[in-house]
Amino acid sequence: MLEVRREIAPRRWALLPLRAVVGYGFLAHGLAKWNRGPANFGKLLHVLGVPAPVPAAWLVTLLEIFGGLAILAGVLVALVSIPLIVSMLVAMFTVHVRYGFSSINTVGLTPSGPVFGPPGYEIDLLYIACLIALAVLGPGPLSLGGWLRERPWHHGAFSRFVRNTLV
Repeated sequence: MLEVRREIAPRRWALLPLRAVVGYGFLAHGLAKWNRGPANFGKLLHVLGVPAPVPAAWLVTLLEIFGGLAILAGVLVALVSIPLIVSMLVAMFTVHVRYGFSSINTVGLTPSGPVFGPPGYEIDLLYIACLIALAVLGPGPLSLGGWLRERPWHHGAFSRFVRNTLV
């Protein structure tokens, strides 16, 4: 059994950079929407035909900020992964799929360098794959969820909630 733990332990550390990059990515995109004003993002959603675009923009903005923070902290990872995956699927099928797979579409070249067009759905798929991996495998080491799981909780409904939901 000790040999199995020695073999698995280093692999668990691979989840840490995955969690850090995915969490930071969602947080950065959410904060960008927040800084520009969710209502401005709502204008884009309106053009795409999203119902109730301003409330939807607020919902996506807050989801990305708090979902990104949760992923970074390694708490509620499986729970926040579900709406984040849905958000990525909506972005993929309403915006990015028409531009093809590649996230980098070079559309021209100027003396100052390449000119890039709209991104395809490659990044959406990468985020979805990472979220699925984190939801299935757990947050990995140095996570708030792992720390909470190791606490000597008393028996009861709250402790079961913490152990089963927050990790």
